[in-house]
Amino acid sequence: MILIAVVFAVLQLANVTNRDTPDTKNYLTYALDLSGYSKQEAAALTIDYVCAGKASVARRNQAVDVVRFHRPSPTRRVVAECRREQWRGVSARLAAGPTTGHTVPFMPPRFMRIFEARPGYPVLLVPFVTVLGVTWGLWASAVAVTVAGGVLVFLLLRTLRTSTGAALTGQALYYVLPCGTTAMRPMTEGLMMALTLAALWGCALVLEGHRARAGIGLVGGCLAVLFTVKHSQALFLGLCLGAACAVLMARRRRWGGPLRTLGVVAGCGVLATLLLAKVLHYPSQSESVQDLLTGHYARPDRVHPWPEFLHLEAAFWIEWTRRQLWEPLFLAAVVAAGWGALRRHRAFAVFLLAAAGTGVLNQAAHPDINVWGDRLIVLLWLLPAVGLPLLLDTVARPGTRLSGGLVPGPQRRESEVAR
Repeated sequence: MILIAVVFAVLQLANVTNRDTPDTKNYLTYALDLSGYSKQEAAALTIDYVCAGKASVARRNQAVDVVRFHRPSPTRRVVAECRREQWRGVSARLAAGPTTGHTVPFMPPRFMRIFEARPGYPVLLVPFVTVLGVTWGLWASAVAVTVAGGVLVFLLLRTLRTSTGAALTGQALYYVLPCGTTAMRPMTEGLMMALTLAALWGCALVLEGHRARAGIGLVGGCLAVLFTVKHSQALFLGLCLGAACAVLMARRRRWGGPLRTLGVVAGCGVLATLLLAKVLHYPSQSESVQDLLTGHYARPDRVHPWPEFLHLEAAFWIEWTRRQLWEPLFLAAVVAAGWGALRRHRAFAVFLLAAAGTGVLNQAAHPDINVWGDRLIVLLWLLPAVGLPLLLDTVARPGTRLSGGLVPGPQRRESEVAR
């Protein structure tokens, strides 16, 4: 497990810069503000990081361009243009007077409120950026979060009593699938996936029975931390895990025990998320819809946003399905993983499907076909990362397939039975 993690970390040295997205600037300036930098200093460090990444890409692209590979390096020109573009809006907003909150106003204040409500990820960045600087700090934090996600997949699969080979396969799959690629970008998605996997590990502990209290506490803690990272994900995960508990209890017609406690914790997480979001005046779903339909508030608010949103929602999923059928690897991996999880451990499969389904809910709340790399639905890739090793274990060890009991019993080999 450690060797796979180390190899993955070493391979990431191939791309230290240019992993950022437009959202990275907001999280980084939040972290720099928490570290004691002024708004001007935070803006300068962030813009230098973004422009260095763009220059690096421009230089590499020119080196392999069959027409322009012999020309001088474009680094200076790209850096100058990037800085000019980035400072244009920031300088005006900083000059207008003191800004509230922790982020540098790269966008209008109404849009920046979205990131002010997500302190969890910037807090994680603070020690890395303080010790290693911006470039290496962001890289190291991304490696740490992604490695942790793969290790959690390994621990989760071992808790479900899969073979060591299957658990290592799950860890490797997490790194090479889009969930690992997305987690390596300095955004909240990597931390969200790690916390979701930790919550799933807690569900597995509950199903094992003898560590139910630890599992329930782990789920509750993950929901609490998720609220600070992205409160909508805490809401979705609490709803889905609570629904999974209800399904399992209804299937067995047993309404007590650890599952009920787990369902209560998930339900309390949902209520606490809704209450705290209201008390703290976090942006609502209506604000999110206006942000989507107005291009980050670049145009006037829509008078009737919800009919337009629903129209866009239907069009989005039609186009998304068409693209997936054109390149069906994603759908094939999801179907195979779901089948493998249901064959190997039906009770846990319900929780796995519920947690992965939060990716669908997240995408449904933001039906934007132009978002890079399908990162909004990336949580659905957790299903192949965990489900495919379960399928592999079922095929490799057919005698260990479970019929769907709540607490799997110890598996005995044929030689032990004969003895």
